[in-house]
Amino acid sequence: MRKRLFMGGIGIAAVAALALAATGIARVAMRSATPLPASSCSALQYGGSGSPQFIVASDLPLQGSSRAQTIEMTKAISFEFKHAGYKAGKYTVGYQSCDDSTAQAGKWDPAKCSANAGNYSRDSSVIGVIGTFNSGCAEIEVPILNRAGLAEISPANTYIGLTHKPALPGEPNKYYPTGKRNYARVVAADDFQGSADALLMQQLHVKSVYILNDKEAYGFGVASAVRNVIAGSKSLGIKVAGFAAWDPKASSYQDIASKISASGADAIYLGGLECENGGKLIKDLRAGNATAKLIAPDGFSSFSSTIKDAGAASNGMYISIAGEPYKNLPPAGKAFAQAFGKSIGEAASKVNPYSNYGATATIVLLDAIAKSGGTRGTVTSHIYGSSFTNTPIGNFALNANGDTNAGVISIYKVNGNNAPFFKLISPPASLVALAKP
Repeated sequence: MRKRLFMGGIGIAAVAALALAATGIARVAMRSATPLPASSCSALQYGGSGSPQFIVASDLPLQGSSRAQTIEMTKAISFEFKHAGYKAGKYTVGYQSCDDSTAQAGKWDPAKCSANAGNYSRDSSVIGVIGTFNSGCAEIEVPILNRAGLAEISPANTYIGLTHKPALPGEPNKYYPTGKRNYARVVAADDFQGSADALLMQQLHVKSVYILNDKEAYGFGVASAVRNVIAGSKSLGIKVAGFAAWDPKASSYQDIASKISASGADAIYLGGLECENGGKLIKDLRAGNATAKLIAPDGFSSFSSTIKDAGAASNGMYISIAGEPYKNLPPAGKAFAQAFGKSIGEAASKVNPYSNYGATATIVLLDAIAKSGGTRGTVTSHIYGSSFTNTPIGNFALNANGDTNAGVISIYKVNGNNAPFFKLISPPASLVALAKP
């Protein structure tokens, strides 16, 4: 309990508050943060004196097949907070890592995403959120945070409809009930990734592709982007042999494999998450289509999990991820990977690409907080139209929708127990434009 001193019957704290008000300095400068509940979040991290004025929460799935990837991302976020001295301009900021997954689901959980967003909204100490990892979770969280005027910066969401080019009725406006934007992402959306994957197919001399999705926002979105690009560009010379969904709870995918075989497709695209029974899907597809090329987006970017779950069936599989591999990173990106890798006992070249994105999302949010007036609304207003240089992912800018202008996509190819870098693809704007529904 804080002791109160009195001076002439008027508390010194009250005098200070009046003085601050008289000089126009925000009352918020005197506050202390209230940590988020331990039921969903780790202990508050803070390296300054006393208590921080604000909290930034990260919202990622820390259970299931993506665990190794997302745990490393939380370490990268923490690394940036330590590097910043837990400060954003004149404000002190603590960090809490929160989990939007459940052990039962083995991935993000809708109820958990909703509950987390509610916690962030109600805790006035929370000044911003770094998340989400999965676009389906973002669909739930963004409107809740929007009503609270709370900024959210995603290091990984790629579903197009969250910000532009609606895939479903009412998008993207339905995610922003106040009419003002509060969400942005530092990763390229699926119109870039879908276009790059279509170009990859052309370069691999694919003539016919069967496109699958896992029925989630992300999976359906990226699968649709690939379909639309191929259908809209005759110059690619590729035919869409089929477009269907896989049931994540199915015990067998032999029926799908048989349909693909009968279609004559020489490639199969897996739009979705590896944790949605992707290992079993890959095994059954390979058994029924031994020579077909398997291509997947970044939902399969937890290489160790994909290779472990699919075994030898994943060998030769192509997987796309936004951004560039370590060897192609600009100096600032390599410097981050080296310093962060050393802090976790990992070689710089082995740092997961999404750790760079997690660190960059942190930089964007701390920059907005530093420029703000210490309120949620003023933080949000300093996100859009901003440019960033020398970040862990290089130079980029965020437009009025909250989208990045950096659209380079890396392709990796599974080779035994590893998935080494294969090539870079920068899809032209004319092709990206075709990804719209």
